[in-house]
Amino acid sequence: MAPLLFLIAGTLGTLAAGRLGVRRLRPWPVPLRAGLALMFTVTGIAHFVGKRQDLIEMVPPALPAPALLVTVTGVLELAGAAALLSDRTAPWAAGGLSLMLVGMFPANVHLALNGTDIPWDDRLLPRTAMQVVFLAATLAVVAHYARKPEKALSRESF
Repeated sequence: MAPLLFLIAGTLGTLAAGRLGVRRLRPWPVPLRAGLALMFTVTGIAHFVGKRQDLIEMVPPALPAPALLVTVTGVLELAGAAALLSDRTAPWAAGGLSLMLVGMFPANVHLALNGTDIPWDDRLLPRTAMQVVFLAATLAVVAHYARKPEKALSRESF
C-alpha cells in the first residue's frame, strides 16, 4: 500500500505546485512522472535496506540467485526513477519500468499464494490491483510521449 500512497502523494504534490504557479510542473505528465519517480525511489531503496530480506523471500524458487535479482531490480528502479525526471529519458524509463513491473509480477503472485500471515494489501487481489495502477501510470507516460514525441519533449521539463 505504501508505494501507492507515494505515487498518489508525489503526483498530487507536484500537481499542486503546478497549479500554484510553477509553470513547468503544469502539464499532466510531469506530476505523474514525479509521483512515479518518488514511488520507484522508495521501492528501490527498500531493495537494499528495510525490506530486503522480505523481497528476497518473494522471489519464486524457480528463479536463480534471489539476492542478486533483488539487487538488480533495486538498481533498475532507482535508475528508472532518476530517468523519469528528464524529458529526454522519461519515455524510455517509463517503458523500461513497465516491462520490469510485468516481469516482477510473478514474485507478487508467489508472495500472495505462499506467504503466511500476510497483510491484506499483500494478498493477490489488492496486490494485482496496485500493480495494474502502477503499470497504467507508466504506460500513460509512454503513450503521451509516443503520441507527440517532439512537442512533448520541447514543452515539458522538470
